[in-house]
Amino acid sequence: MTEEKRKEMERKGWGIEVYRQGLKQCCRVEKAQVRKAVSILRHLLLALRAFLRLEVYRLRTGVRWYEAKLAILWEAIRAYLANPLYVLHPTA
Repeated sequence: MTEEKRKEMERKGWGIEVYRQGLKQCCRVEKAQVRKAVSILRHLLLALRAFLRLEVYRLRTGVRWYEAKLAILWEAIRAYLANPLYVLHPTA
């Protein structure tokens, strides 16, 4: 392998590392609390699908993964608080 080819492969490796970290941090891919192989595979595929949607959104709008994720969470919380499904009544 030539030095130029090695440097090219190294650059690609760092690019992959950025996406791996994004997948772990944004989609919590390593946090599956399941044991069965089929459940692990489902979790992995759904996390990957969610991450790819974040990446497409980033490419279209320029909004970072973390900002997009927070916007989704804030909107979900806002919608739930506007129309809560469960109401906890104080006991004291």
